[in-house]
Amino acid sequence: MAGYTHLNLKEVEDQAPKFDMSPDLEFRSARVPLEMENAGISYLRVAPNFRMPFGHQHNVQEEVYVLINGTARIKLDDEVLDLKPLDAVRIHRETMRNLEGGPEGAELIAFGAPNTGPGDGPMTQGWWMD
Repeated sequence: MAGYTHLNLKEVEDQAPKFDMSPDLEFRSARVPLEMENAGISYLRVAPNFRMPFGHQHNVQEEVYVLINGTARIKLDDEVLDLKPLDAVRIHRETMRNLEGGPEGAELIAFGAPNTGPGDGPMTQGWWMD
């Protein structure tokens, strides 16, 4: 095995169509394609004014979200933050979270550690209601 894995995140399979969330969401999880042993990384594109239909938290994994383009709002438990490009938010595993794209949409990178595989992020449908 090589000491590195190289790929473009936009070439990773988009998972959003599997959950009927396309075209409002693009979600490309690269943990497996990058052969990551101790963490995970994903690319997300959120359509303008689209709010994720669920909140989630983790049993083990801590996450960092980095907004790379556009604007977004993120709800963390009972607090809502406005994000601008290159804002980074570290999120404790037990903190409930959800994203909403700004008027021009948003592109984010989500990084999580440790690598827990599937099933570590219980979801709550309709968690962020105005």
